[in-house]
Amino acid sequence: MLPILMYPAFRGGKLTPWGGKKLKELFHKNIPDDTTGEALELSAIPGLPSRDGEGRSLPDLISQNGEALIGTAVGEPFPLLLKLLDAREQLSVQVHPDDEYAGKTENKLGKTEAWVILQAEPGARLVYGIRPGTTREELKSASLRGRDVEALLNYVPVHPGDVFYIPSGTVHAIGSGIVLYEIQQSSDVTYRFYDWDRTDEKGNRRELHLDKALDVTNLDFEPKAAAARLLHQSPSGKLERLLDEKYFVLDRYQDCLDMPLVPDRRRFSILTAIEEGSVSCGNRTFAMPAGQTALIPADCRILTLNGPHFLNAYPAVR
Repeated sequence: MLPILMYPAFRGGKLTPWGGKKLKELFHKNIPDDTTGEALELSAIPGLPSRDGEGRSLPDLISQNGEALIGTAVGEPFPLLLKLLDAREQLSVQVHPDDEYAGKTENKLGKTEAWVILQAEPGARLVYGIRPGTTREELKSASLRGRDVEALLNYVPVHPGDVFYIPSGTVHAIGSGIVLYEIQQSSDVTYRFYDWDRTDEKGNRRELHLDKALDVTNLDFEPKAAAARLLHQSPSGKLERLLDEKYFVLDRYQDCLDMPLVPDRRRFSILTAIEEGSVSCGNRTFAMPAGQTALIPADCRILTLNGPHFLNAYPAVR
């Protein structure tokens, strides 16, 4: 099989009141409105599937190609979801459940995710965990009062290239002025603690989920930015391992000049051009504009990358 260029589904409007126009300005995405927060670049989420150039949805591609596409070690449901996000304003303070809680409560996968910061305005920051020493009762009491929860949040400054791992149970929020790459489990389960007292045009606040959020929050998580590990460097380019976690692995390729990428018959991978480049397979070359994602089938020949910056994510196989 050949690489498959994928085209996103979008979340915007009332679903992402914090979104903006950066996905269009930076990556020329055909966003539906000026408050588009998410481009679901590789998605099998019901109602929001990504599609190939012929309009076939990711679930249809999986059904048609089976193990040749997803790999011999990848089962159902499809495990990963990749997004590009534009946070013009800060997102709600939220937390995601693990597989066990989400399965019992929502009949879905849990949600562990990771972020790579692509653009950040001066002073931009994330909510990344809860301040050490906070008890569950203190968190509950502050959450019930609303704005008081802000004092219990752990804030970290961010810069382009920073990588953050967010396991289920981690309280978090993307701050304003940030564009990022997000790899996560294929799940849309989110519990909101707080939404900065934001209201819509009718004065209504967004729904919160305090009981469930408190149930799943891990107060012992120690927030720490991930550190890249060099795997290979040569005249053909540089390869770094950014993350190797329970659900996914994330690699970064830089300064590629015919840099090889070897597919793995056990699993697919998701290649995203952060800056303009190309991927070649045999006698075929596929242009990769900035922000373009390609699904790399498990049954694919060796690829070569050309371009300054790619991210490649794939399911963890133990």
